Amino acid sequence: MQGQFLSEDDTRVKFIDTKLYSSSWSEADIRRNYYFTTGRKLLGGKRGERKFVDYLLTYEGKNLAVIEAKKLSKDALDGLSQGIEYAKNLNVFFVYSTNGEKIYEYDMRSSKGEYIDKFPTPKELFDRIYGNLKEWQYKLLTQKPMYIPEKELRYYQKIAVDKVIEAIINDKDRILLTLATGTGKTTIAFALCYCLLEAKWNKENKDQKPKILFLCDRITLRDQALGEFNPIEGDCKAISAEEIKKNGGKIITNANVFFGIYQSLASNSKEQENTEEQQESKFYLQYPKDFFDLIIIDECHRGGANEEGSWRAVLEYFSYATQIGLTATPKKEENIDTYEYFGESVYDYSLKSGIEDGFLTPYKVKLIKTSLSDGYVYNPNDLIQGDLEKGFYKQSEFERNIFLPRYNDFIAKKILELINPMDKTIVFCVNQAHASEVKRAIDKYKSVKEDDYCVRVTSDEGKIGIDYLKQFQDNDKSFPVILTSSKMLTTGVDAKNVRNIVLLANIGSMVEFKQIIGRGTRVYEGKDFFTILDFVGTTKLFYDPKWDGEKIEEIKEKEQEKERKITKEIKKTKEESKEKKRVTVHLVGTKLKVLDIVTSYVGLEGKPLRTKEFLEFLIGKLSEYYDDEKKLREIWSVQSNRENFLKALAKDGVDEDALKDLSEIFEKKDCDIYDVLAHLSFNSEIKTRQERVLQVENSEFLKRFQKEKAIKFIEFLLNRYQEYGIKDFDEGLKPLIELSSLGSSRELADEFGSLENLKQSFDDLQREIYLN
Repeated sequence: MQGQFLSEDDTRVKFIDTKLYSSSWSEADIRRNYYFTTGRKLLGGKRGERKFVDYLLTYEGKNLAVIEAKKLSKDALDGLSQGIEYAKNLNVFFVYSTNGEKIYEYDMRSSKGEYIDKFPTPKELFDRIYGNLKEWQYKLLTQKPMYIPEKELRYYQKIAVDKVIEAIINDKDRILLTLATGTGKTTIAFALCYCLLEAKWNKENKDQKPKILFLCDRITLRDQALGEFNPIEGDCKAISAEEIKKNGGKIITNANVFFGIYQSLASNSKEQENTEEQQESKFYLQYPKDFFDLIIIDECHRGGANEEGSWRAVLEYFSYATQIGLTATPKKEENIDTYEYFGESVYDYSLKSGIEDGFLTPYKVKLIKTSLSDGYVYNPNDLIQGDLEKGFYKQSEFERNIFLPRYNDFIAKKILELINPMDKTIVFCVNQAHASEVKRAIDKYKSVKEDDYCVRVTSDEGKIGIDYLKQFQDNDKSFPVILTSSKMLTTGVDAKNVRNIVLLANIGSMVEFKQIIGRGTRVYEGKDFFTILDFVGTTKLFYDPKWDGEKIEEIKEKEQEKERKITKEIKKTKEESKEKKRVTVHLVGTKLKVLDIVTSYVGLEGKPLRTKEFLEFLIGKLSEYYDDEKKLREIWSVQSNRENFLKALAKDGVDEDALKDLSEIFEKKDCDIYDVLAHLSFNSEIKTRQERVLQVENSEFLKRFQKEKAIKFIEFLLNRYQEYGIKDFDEGLKPLIELSSLGSSRELADEFGSLENLKQSFDDLQREIYLN
């Protein structure tokens, strides 16, 4: 009977720990309250709940099992479901659910479980998972990554390293890892290489360190990788024209980890950082075919695994080596060759998981529809330089077949209106010339008078562009603020404080699109989310047909008819030349304006929801918190209730910023979020904040106060509410008293009769504001 009074902590100490010790588990192999996520980022620098397991059992550096503990008076199975979910996250095979008295063991591999008398020993559990290992396999499997203070591997990074090592000891020669951009693939590569070097793994099982080749697609990425490998820089060398020249024209062999670049998809579009990229592929052929034991291909989806791919010939030449591909994009139509070459990924960690775990930044999408979003229709009042071939140009033809300088000015102004002036922003343009044109237009309308406020970073800039990029990446530097680019920044740019991604180019590939948005996902202090400003409808690529069954037509029938009709009117007199010349159109008769801005919100499943879908999703969520307006009023009019409610909603994927945007949808920008919620749930009339203030002023509420300063303070609070909303009250009384300039807290408390009366009046005012 005394067990019913034991807490869970007491149960752990007196029963569970005791049983673990009796099964030979040492403190070094027991991790209690193991937190493995940081919690989804919420507005205001807050975080959602962090995931943790009561116990994580390890042995020889491997995670073997989780234990979910309940107090002695609870059922031993109460923690099983939670334990299974966490075991999936942590990639462990055994789950133990216990109340200290009974122990239930669940095997994730067989999906079966049973009660057991005692915990297995560490070695028993290790052997059950890994079986009989050869000496070299055991040595490699149990090799621990280098410990770097404040840079311990995240749980998924450790899993990725373990999965690759397990594949290697099982003689797999082609291995693929798929992890979202910003999750630290180079960190994983370093931890893996360190383990292989320390364990002296190699293809011939000799007592020597392996030879490893790390292939990148750009010089900047190679240099970033070298920086990540800095703790073992003595083992590392770059393969480059410069280094070979220093070596008397001979290839570099005196290292264990070699870093080189291969021609990427970007080089095919002539966006190379310099001609070194064209030359270096020849250097690989000077090595013996069996020189390397391991090759790691970073961003392998970009090199192309098809027969004409940039690195395919290199990998075939070094087919003796074990080859590992790192990619940020799951299997899609356009990168199927990558998966055919390497096989299915041994481990996936998605953008959705990264956001939910708090390791990546959430985002929202603003789709901006302008009067030219559907294309340019010939207007006889416009000034034309050149010969129009037709009377209608799709937006995808802008900057290639038709040049609209005034439209670029218009877009630049809108970008500057939609972003905070000092928020780091990357603008993706159609090509390098377009990037130059957009920079010009931004310079024309910028409010910040700084030469380097907006810069172009493309391959044509060479070293100047690379220097600009480095300054942009430096979080201690304010400038440059805006980068305009085309293909060069689609991948591998580690700039943590990017707040806006602007899309001015039609992206034809889901793979490239995911890479682009990856520029904004990196976590940075004070960065609660980033925004994608889509002027071209590219975000339709969020909607994977295999996922939601949608297919968006590129040209509607009426647009085709419009093109045929107007083209006829123009009566083109010249024969079509083989090389198309871009026509410049000065928009004089064509009016430019923003027709609509549609904001998409990311739901719990990681899929952006359109406005209608979001409203349906939100209404369903709201019904979980209240069922009548009285209950909503009770929640919203009490500060602590309101904060808890907003926190719970944010955890469900609805942050406060999304709720504010709803006021624009209902064309009531000066209304209260409360009124939006009441309207959605009960079809109540939406009142403005001014109407609510008048309601209070005309009520009996103000008559409660006799002293002049007390009345003035209440009036001050009402004015603050009308201008800034109830959010202004959430910081508490003290800052509001200071802002009022009506005296100290003590002086105002005297005006209200006591400090308690002042606090009560503050709370009562909030209730009064929301009385109907």
